[in-house]
Amino acid sequence: QVQLVESGGGSVQPGGSLRLSCEASGFTFSLYAMMWYRQAPGKERELVATIRSTGGSTNYADSVKGRFTISRDNAKNTVYLQMDSLKPEDTAVYYCKAPVFNSWGQGTQVTVSS
Repeated sequence: QVQLVESGGGSVQPGGSLRLSCEASGFTFSLYAMMWYRQAPGKERELVATIRSTGGSTNYADSVKGRFTISRDNAKNTVYLQMDSLKPEDTAVYYCKAPVFNSWGQGTQVTVSS
């Protein structure tokens, strides 16, 4: 079965950085695009970033463009989200997902506060 395990979240001050990881299993990872979503309490789940199967094409929400970088290592079945210049409004639970599968991991909490 499709399994996604997010990690790397934590608590940081504004302007800080975190690198999230999502290890995938249960499917041929290299064939699929991957996405990062986030959801803050009381808010809709928001698509943050997308990366194509080869890693050669990426897209970002306007709110994170220039600050976040999505990447992947197909040999490790892992997709990453490098988050720099973090803002309080980035506080959320972050999830990864393959668009073609209706499967979510537990997410990893990111808290940005002073």
